[in-house]
Amino acid sequence: MTSLRTTFTVSFAAVAAVVTVLVGFLSYDAAARLVRVDQQTVFTEVEQDLRQQVRQDELAPHDFVSSDPDHDGPRDDLTRPSRTDVQVLGPDGSVVDGGSPALPVGADDRRTARAVTAGRTVRHHELEVGGDRYRSATVALGDRRGAVQVAQEFSGTEDLLRELQQRTVLLVGSVVVAAGLFGWWLARRITRRLVRLAGAAEDVARTGRLGIQVPVTGYDEVARLGRSFDRMLGRLAQSEDDQRRLVQDAGHELRTPLTSLRTNISLLRRIGELPPAAREELVADLAEESRELTDLVNELVALAAGQSDSGPVRRLDLADLADEVAVRARRRTGRVVTVRATGDTTADGRPASLQRALSNLVENAAKFDREGTQPIEIVVSGRTGLPGAGGEGFPPGPVRVEVLDRGPGIADGDLVRVFDRFYRAPDARSLPGSGLGLSIVREVAAAHGGASFAFRREGGGAVIGFSVGTDTGHAPQV
Repeated sequence: MTSLRTTFTVSFAAVAAVVTVLVGFLSYDAAARLVRVDQQTVFTEVEQDLRQQVRQDELAPHDFVSSDPDHDGPRDDLTRPSRTDVQVLGPDGSVVDGGSPALPVGADDRRTARAVTAGRTVRHHELEVGGDRYRSATVALGDRRGAVQVAQEFSGTEDLLRELQQRTVLLVGSVVVAAGLFGWWLARRITRRLVRLAGAAEDVARTGRLGIQVPVTGYDEVARLGRSFDRMLGRLAQSEDDQRRLVQDAGHELRTPLTSLRTNISLLRRIGELPPAAREELVADLAEESRELTDLVNELVALAAGQSDSGPVRRLDLADLADEVAVRARRRTGRVVTVRATGDTTADGRPASLQRALSNLVENAAKFDREGTQPIEIVVSGRTGLPGAGGEGFPPGPVRVEVLDRGPGIADGDLVRVFDRFYRAPDARSLPGSGLGLSIVREVAAAHGGASFAFRREGGGAVIGFSVGTDTGHAPQV
């Protein structure tokens, strides 16, 4: 399996190789073309100068001999600017003054030496002389006086270009190797944090421990990934702790009704020996215990479902939701439940979760105020005093929901604990219930960007409720 570091290194080296080869090839081609064109241009100019000389003046072969002591003859005019090799032919095509090196004389060259017209030219684009390559031209002196051969060596230029080519290839290879080494170093530097992050993920998968610290440095995308991974592990660890605590608390709370049921079931074997009053009490206890056990299981399921509620979030009116809860509570408890709403009571939320939380508050009030004659009040308060509150241009929250009763109230020491899971005040332990209803209220409020609250009601009783949304307009958690 190819690692990311290897892939990055090979990719970096490949890109560098392609770019370097392309640049090197284009540079070499341009330089070679420029050198060859320049050499060809120089030789063409020498040839044209020679033709012009023989046409303007009636020159003889001895005018081009190399023994000129003043070095100011026509031959010197040809060799001075370009170091051209010059060889002179007589009227019969024989060599009068040989070049250095001596140039081959062919049939075309001899015919040119016997030509009547001055300036007649025969060109040889490539000649092999002593292992070197030349380009040459034979120009007639006219009137059958002979001819002059001029030649330019281009094998030396090709050797130079070949050496340049070899150096270019060597340079390209060096650049590719250097690019590979630099790419490996850069890939190692970049992927070092990814390797540590992968190692942390493998440790989590191997050990199952979510409390592993993820090493995070920097502020780039890798650092963001590390921080996100660290936060994810934190959330998973918190979720695992919540699940473990829920299971432990649920197991503890289930033991009491199960023990009572087991005791009463053991008495059923001797039910025939019991008096009628004891039998009725035993059956009533069984029914009560089974009902409490059912309520506890339902509360546990509701709490677990509330923690992973993924229902759709939509705009709803909490006053309408309170009316629905009040109608259901009147039918189930026979109590008078009133609803009072002020301001804009619309908010973003999940209807099922909010309805469950409000129902728990009303049922809790009815349970602790069984003999009460005054109505249970539901007060829904929205934002007031701002035009178009909750509408376009204004944040949606907060909306406050309160349930007021005239029961025994809540002791000061219990106000901060009534929303804990399975917590039941000493005065309420004889009453039915699981101790999970208000805990669900707190979970729902937190999931909707709000908070739960409880305080003593003036004149007796309690006020318990929750808020939805915040002043900064935070949306419910999804």
